[in-house]
Amino acid sequence: MNKNSTVSLVTVSLFASLTAVGAFIKIPLPYVPFTLQVLFVFLAGSLLGGKRGMQSQLVYVGIGLAGVPVFTQGAGIGYVLQPTFGYLIGFIAGAFVVGWMTERISNPKTYHFILANFAGLLVVYLIGVPYLYMALNTWLGVPSSWAHILMIGFVYSIAGDIVILVIAGFLATRLYKVFYSIRNNNKTNIQRERTI
Repeated sequence: MNKNSTVSLVTVSLFASLTAVGAFIKIPLPYVPFTLQVLFVFLAGSLLGGKRGMQSQLVYVGIGLAGVPVFTQGAGIGYVLQPTFGYLIGFIAGAFVVGWMTERISNPKTYHFILANFAGLLVVYLIGVPYLYMALNTWLGVPSSWAHILMIGFVYSIAGDIVILVIAGFLATRLYKVFYSIRNNNKTNIQRERTI
């Protein structure tokens, strides 16, 4: 494995691990606990870019589905039936959206990261809330109205998530130059290898 692949693997694995840690820093709420996972989803997208940020969340979800207990309520392939699994799918898409948006700005400022995080959070909810509705009303047999779903899957956690996305924006501003130089060095080395 060359140096570029190693650096990419390490950074992707780092954010997959941080997301797993975030799953256990939580406030228990009905059906959808409030966790710090989304902080690392935002940072993965902001600091690794769309592709690598998405890969970090794919690794996290893949490890959990393989049976490693990294989710808030267990692990294994059966976790797809959990009402919160849609949010995990949202993490994958959300990290990509955050990275895709910030990659298109040559020198992103804090407000760029915050806006990208807001878009990423919107994606997480757009996937997670309908999945929660479907899970409760179909295979879990818990009849729930959209008003109830929006309350437990959105209203209870949105204020905290907005605070987290702002914090993530400030953290990303501080850390961006370090990760940007790593990403650029990788791209430069790959281009050199192709020309040799």
